Amino acid sequence: MKNLENSLKSLLEERYHHKHPFNIRMHKGTLTKEEMKTWVRNRYYYQTRIPKKDSSILTKSDDPDFRRDWVRRVRDHDGDEKNTGGLELWLRLGDGVGLNRAEVSSLTNVLPGVRRACDAYVEFVNGHSLLESVAASLTELSAGPLMGQRITAFENYYTWIEPSALDYFRSRTSQAPRDAQEGLEFVLGNAKTDKDHVACVAALTRKCEILWELLDGVEWAQSRPKIVDRARMRKNESMIVLPERAIELNSTGMEILESCNGEATVNKIAEAMRNRHNTIETVFTDTYEFLEKMKSAGALEYI
Repeated sequence: MKNLENSLKSLLEERYHHKHPFNIRMHKGTLTKEEMKTWVRNRYYYQTRIPKKDSSILTKSDDPDFRRDWVRRVRDHDGDEKNTGGLELWLRLGDGVGLNRAEVSSLTNVLPGVRRACDAYVEFVNGHSLLESVAASLTELSAGPLMGQRITAFENYYTWIEPSALDYFRSRTSQAPRDAQEGLEFVLGNAKTDKDHVACVAALTRKCEILWELLDGVEWAQSRPKIVDRARMRKNESMIVLPERAIELNSTGMEILESCNGEATVNKIAEAMRNRHNTIETVFTDTYEFLEKMKSAGALEYI
């Protein structure tokens, strides 16, 4: 079993998102206020998925002792009362960075890439065994130390954020190590075969990928889209023409592409569209999705 434990911990050292460029910049104190707000807004979506995946894990176990222990994780996030728990503490972080609480909790402005990554975690747990689902949760082994590093970075570099807004991170410095130890003991006690070992490593690998995909989605919002040199806008025909095909656009699509000058970030373009079309509730996320489609079509490059 020691080999499995070593494999899991070595994997985390290599693949956990503490090495993602966004987290590295966060802990070096170089994030802008816009980047911090984007991360807090979008990471809240991940926080809302955690009690959902933990509830799914509960349904997989026939052991009352396991369920009694694991249900604590749901309470840690949902709270025993309305105003307690990790979800509330994260909303207070949102308050601290200057976000509108109602907007954050509505989840309407979650980035498409972030939403896909977080939903993939819930889908993974729904579709895999109890052992694999618990193994995927073992990113908690690295979460505790990361929280301590994050608190220090926030206190040193992001002094515009009230110290009380960091209570979520403080709560996780004790919760994460406790949860990690319980999860590790379960995995080591139930992974009996080589096949089990392989499945546990694969599950943790997928969870690390999901955490990276989440941050990739956040970083993408700060990139600056530009129409590729080989593309031509035909405004009178409402289309953009590439060497291999032409893409018809509606007036909103044309408006978005006209903003893709390599200077405005994806975030700024989406905010501008929301300000211009504030009667359309989904315009913010619609803009993101349109820009993703134009990138996939080869019409945009990102600086």
